Amino acid sequence: MKLFIRDHTPIMVTVIVQLLAVLFIFWLDGYRHFSVALYALFIGLFIFVCYLCYRFISHRAFYERLSSRFQYLEEANQTYGDAPLAAALGHLLKSQYIYYINRLNSYEEQRNMHATFINQWVHQMKTPLSVIELTVQEEENPHFSSIREEADKLGKGLEMVLYAARLETFEHDFKVERVSLKKLALQAIHENKRLFINSHVYPEVKMDDDVVVESDEKWMTFILNQLITNAVKYSGGKNKKVTMAAFYRGRGVFLEIRDQGIGIPKTDIKRVFHPFYTGENGRIYRESTGMGLYLVKEVCERLGHHIDIQSEVGVGTTVHITFSTTLHHCKENER
Repeated sequence: MKLFIRDHTPIMVTVIVQLLAVLFIFWLDGYRHFSVALYALFIGLFIFVCYLCYRFISHRAFYERLSSRFQYLEEANQTYGDAPLAAALGHLLKSQYIYYINRLNSYEEQRNMHATFINQWVHQMKTPLSVIELTVQEEENPHFSSIREEADKLGKGLEMVLYAARLETFEHDFKVERVSLKKLALQAIHENKRLFINSHVYPEVKMDDDVVVESDEKWMTFILNQLITNAVKYSGGKNKKVTMAAFYRGRGVFLEIRDQGIGIPKTDIKRVFHPFYTGENGRIYRESTGMGLYLVKEVCERLGHHIDIQSEVGVGTTVHITFSTTLHHCKENER
């Protein structure tokens, strides 16, 4: 109603001024029958009001549409009356809706093709990588040791690319189940044992066997691998430890991964989860991509877990993951 009044205010003023101007001209000509003049003015205003009522009724849906926002995209297919202006608006919105849907389908098809290509490419790269690893596995030559180290880096890079591509279809690629955090921690340490050995960093696990959460085992393994890789890479010296601890806090489970590394400057701590952000440490360690913590943050949010990071330069970094959906203690379940 407000939009209708604002839209017709100029024509209301114009009609009233026009009627008064006609009466004024008759008055200047010597016409002095005020009752007839007022009756004529009343008839003119009555006809104009009837026109406004007809226009409001015929364009009501049109003005209501212009006054409100879309709640759903499909609302663009609604009709807004048979009036020419309302029909033109409906036709325009329908054409834009069809155009948008076609573009959206096109982008979706391109994204799926890209994801399929990335998945196939990563799997194709894993085959020669596996051959390289098998070839140098038993060799003791220092040159082969360097090849093994670089092959490990290549494998982790391929894994990051694969999981980044899968993140776009995350809702089709996860399964929530009972997961033992200690089992995942030991598995992640085993997968990164060569990294620990070459970096002279030692893992330490402080958690009970019965600390169980509800999560996706595959994605949680990816998260732990990324966090362990960062912790070892930035440990910054020999005989350092990477400690993984898990314990119950209230009705939730608290997972902590602590290193004794170089730490993260305060100016960078708020942006470490941003994509491609490497910060000051990234200038020291040139192989940093700035994608590891970003992917970890994205996966945690989609799994419903909360992650935060605390760090002090020269002391180390601690990553906390809080599981909001947990299972009861195994012993309590047995009871």
